[in-house]
Amino acid sequence: MSTTLKVNGQTHSVDVDDDTPLLWVLRDTLGLTGTKFGCGMAQCGACTVFVDGVAQRSCVFPVSALADSEVTTIEAITSPEARAVQAAWTAHDVPQCGYCQSGQVMSAVALLTENRKPTDADIDAAMNGNLCRCATYVRIRAAIHDAARSLEG
Repeated sequence: MSTTLKVNGQTHSVDVDDDTPLLWVLRDTLGLTGTKFGCGMAQCGACTVFVDGVAQRSCVFPVSALADSEVTTIEAITSPEARAVQAAWTAHDVPQCGYCQSGQVMSAVALLTENRKPTDADIDAAMNGNLCRCATYVRIRAAIHDAARSLEG
């Protein structure tokens, strides 16, 4: 079945079943491999993308649920929050193996878009669904605090 979707500002027509998870359309059909497959059950956050600006787990999000929504992947985040998070990630050497990092960055950007001055508790709550096998959680929290400070001016 042909489905039209808007991803990173471009409209695509894809021929997939309605229940195909968005993740597989992004990776296999559109070749946007920055979004990762982790658990396939929305438990690890590696597949996090924005649907109409809201962080969603693309591994369980059926493409039929998009309707007229716009999807943004790690390849296209360019907001001030995204730039601040990316700079802080580099400054704090956050990535270890790097596999979860696109999902971590997407969730951190979502947090800072909603809350420019997160507390440790805010960060823990927002990042709770993003797992890192390398356990870089201390660096992630420090990077988010630094990104928040850089957004203050």
